[in-house]
Amino acid sequence: MTATRFHPKPLPMWPRREARAHLGVWQRDRQPMDVRVWAQPMGRQRGLRGQGFTCGRKLRMAGLRGPGVWARGCRRPWEELLAGRVKRQKHNPENEQKLKESAVQLLRRHQNLEDLLLEVEEPPCKKLCLSKLIDSNSAEACSDHVSSFIGSALRDRALRLGVPVAVLAARMVACSMEQVCAEPSHPVLLSSEQRKKVSSLLDVAQYLLTHSMFSRLSFCQELWRVQSSLLLEAVWCLHVHSVVSLRELLESHPEAQAVTAWLFGNLCLLCEQMEASCQSGDTTRAMLSDFVQLLVLRAFQENSNVGRTMEPEKMPQVALAVLQKMLSFALDSLAAGLQEESPAYKAVRWWFDVFSAHSCCVIAPDPLKKFFRHTLVQTLTHSPVLKVSDAVQMQSRWSFSRTHPLLISLYCRLFMMLSPEEAISCVQEVLEEQEVNWQRVLSCVSVLVTCFPEAQQLVRDWVARLMAGAFESFHLDSMVTAFLVVRQAALEGPAAFPPYADWFKASFGSSRGYHSCSKKALVFLFKFLSDLVPWEAPWYLQVHILYPPLVPSKYRCVLTDYISLARTRLADLKVSLENMGLYGDGSLARDVAEPRSQAAQDVEKAVSMFEHTGKVPVPVLEASIFRRPYYVSHFLPVLLTPRVLPKVPDARAAFIESLRRADKIPPSVYATYCQACATAEEEKSGSADPGMETKPSYAEEALGPLKAALGQLRALMANPMQYDVLSAQMAVVAERLGAVLGRRMDDVCSEETKIQLSILAPDIPQQHQAVVDLLLTAFCQDLMAACSFVPPERQGPWATLFVRTLCGHALLPAVLGRLCQLLHHQGPSLSAPHVLGLAALAVHLGECRATLPEVDPGPAAATRSLPVPEFLDGLLSCHTGESVLFCLKFCTAAITYSWCRFSPQPHGALRSCLSPGLIKKFQFALFRLVSEAREPCHVENVTGPPWRPLCLPSEDWQSAALALWQQSSFQELLEEPEFRWEMHFIKAPFLYWEKVFHG
Repeated sequence: MTATRFHPKPLPMWPRREARAHLGVWQRDRQPMDVRVWAQPMGRQRGLRGQGFTCGRKLRMAGLRGPGVWARGCRRPWEELLAGRVKRQKHNPENEQKLKESAVQLLRRHQNLEDLLLEVEEPPCKKLCLSKLIDSNSAEACSDHVSSFIGSALRDRALRLGVPVAVLAARMVACSMEQVCAEPSHPVLLSSEQRKKVSSLLDVAQYLLTHSMFSRLSFCQELWRVQSSLLLEAVWCLHVHSVVSLRELLESHPEAQAVTAWLFGNLCLLCEQMEASCQSGDTTRAMLSDFVQLLVLRAFQENSNVGRTMEPEKMPQVALAVLQKMLSFALDSLAAGLQEESPAYKAVRWWFDVFSAHSCCVIAPDPLKKFFRHTLVQTLTHSPVLKVSDAVQMQSRWSFSRTHPLLISLYCRLFMMLSPEEAISCVQEVLEEQEVNWQRVLSCVSVLVTCFPEAQQLVRDWVARLMAGAFESFHLDSMVTAFLVVRQAALEGPAAFPPYADWFKASFGSSRGYHSCSKKALVFLFKFLSDLVPWEAPWYLQVHILYPPLVPSKYRCVLTDYISLARTRLADLKVSLENMGLYGDGSLARDVAEPRSQAAQDVEKAVSMFEHTGKVPVPVLEASIFRRPYYVSHFLPVLLTPRVLPKVPDARAAFIESLRRADKIPPSVYATYCQACATAEEEKSGSADPGMETKPSYAEEALGPLKAALGQLRALMANPMQYDVLSAQMAVVAERLGAVLGRRMDDVCSEETKIQLSILAPDIPQQHQAVVDLLLTAFCQDLMAACSFVPPERQGPWATLFVRTLCGHALLPAVLGRLCQLLHHQGPSLSAPHVLGLAALAVHLGECRATLPEVDPGPAAATRSLPVPEFLDGLLSCHTGESVLFCLKFCTAAITYSWCRFSPQPHGALRSCLSPGLIKKFQFALFRLVSEAREPCHVENVTGPPWRPLCLPSEDWQSAALALWQQSSFQELLEEPEFRWEMHFIKAPFLYWEKVFHG
């Protein structure tokens, strides 16, 4: 018979001894038996009568146990026996602490230390045991206990192994770091799950550091043993959490070349992946900034490395090597050609971004300036494979508009820190001491003269020093450098540098030239020019032939030999000297024009210049003497193309008549022309074309690229302070403008000293009308767009660049003629944006007054020539009520814009940019229209008048003018005699004018 267990009903608390006896019976009775009776003596029990033996099995079988009543000898479970004891225990903190320590000791004796920090659950999920504990509800409470437990376990293990606990802890943390980075989802960044694990691991490391249980040196050594598995972000996290700094980690590597290669590769990957990690954008930028800061400080800061693992000179070498490898990688990528949005393009762009102000603001100025200077030197000397002969041949391909935007951005950021003076000094030192990459040197010059106006004069001075030194010591390298720099700067147009032809004439075309000091200097010059002939572009040879150096008669043979050599070279290139034209089309990138088309351009420009000056242009007179074959065979036939002559002689007819009177047209040729014109008039029909004039040199569709470039410029006005970007786009606009006009940017009539313009009937050449309207409209729109984001004083020099580009082409007469039409004849009909834009344009034309020719407005307006600001002032009339109101609007806009644009020195700006007559006209119109201005002035002590680029109604214009009038600083300006206007001259007609204006 099988023994069964009998579970008696719980009784009140037994005595301890009997409970132990009953527990023994119960433990034995758990085994199955046939017939076996286990009896235990029962002690005295409360609430029961009698004593003796009780058979548990018999009682259960016989059913003698009633509900809720325990019989003798009944056995209770283990949980029930302990329940009563627990109820009677009281909370004791000391006992609780002892219990925890006992539990920790129990776990420590059976814990596998290799799996202590990393617990593997169901695949593929891996979690740190520490993270699992910290993620509980009482994270802060349990973290110390977990760290304490880990520290205690490490002590025991270190004691058994006989190694320092700090070394063992460092080894264990490094092993765990390797396991966390073992399966990366990104080349250099951690996944979100890995970040959690690393964060928990770093908490443990920080605890160990705090309790002096962690060796940084041993930890670095262990990490470098598994460097192939390390992710760059994990290394950076060690630095951020102050476990081990980047400096300590890099200095601890035993091999400089290995750590250089590892860091360079990871930085390249980081730059490539900057945009791919959208959620980690701030992290990646912070990582790159921290690494660059470390490398710059270690490479260029003079600090002692006493006590470091690496030799004192080794860490600076590593840092410098990494920076050089990164820049070399970027420059090689640019040279190989980068496709936008490629990984290499992104890497180069983000690496160049570390040179921006926001990335370098945390680095001390001294090492930062050394870093920038070293970067400029390396850029100019990297891969010096081009010879001087290559530079002479390929220079036209290296202009600003053809330089890669990333390289332009690098130069601009370097020059923002170094300043143009230091940059030019650095370039000069590099050219004197090292082999250079001529492409980067010359593109650097283009960026300097284009993006930094203050550098233009510095480049001129540098060239002058080079030329003086070259002829003083007959130094060929200085001569080569000077010519290359001048030609490169001249490629960027007259707004940046004088045309090459003008510079060559000024340098060698007079008795004060560099070569006039001795025969040796003369021979040195022509020897240099002769050596350049095999590689010269045709344009430069033509310039040297047409504008030869001034040579004494006894040395004329030297000049003759050079001209013969240059002509021979042109013949080999199949380029005729006549193809150059009168005005020297210097576009090196274009094919040389045919003589017929070149002559058409020359005739067009000669007529335009004659119209504005009233004189036969000097190049035409020179060509009639020194270039007579071209003049007779090409220029005159185009000029004397038969047509129907107008009843009132136009500019073309007047030009032909002037040439005839000067005996520059053979009588037979002129007679043939007159006969052909008479025949054309006889054959004219009502539906026929009334004339046979040459068409404009550009087609309507040629304006498309220029419009596109102006549209891109307008899009950049959202941030008009980005000087480098705007300068680059202005260079594109200038290049497109030159293409539309059919001539180079340096095609400037340098011999023109005055512009003749009729105020009463301004005439604009047909070929310039559309271009001028497009440019003026673009300027007004750009100004309104820029002012919608920032006020004029924060817009940077974009407007000055625009006006310089506008005046650099032979468009200035057409621009002034169009302004005459708009301001003098159509002023009252202009909208507020046009008034504001044209007023700002007038201010910037006044800013460039020193470089602009004077204007002769004709006998109807003045008897003398006027500077441009005074000419513009003369266009404002006050003969009617509408004209006075327009005068008030224009003067208010011009004065306010000038005041805000040049806010540090507004008085000086008003004197230089605006004429005193315009300020007097402002007072005149104000007193006429605003009665409050005639009352005693209530001066407001305000810093300056507000700029309001809005479409203002007449009342708002008058209130804006009154606000300007009440400025204390403006009243101070009016105290000066040249700006003072006596009001008593117009007191009498006040009532009449008020009646006219206010009805």
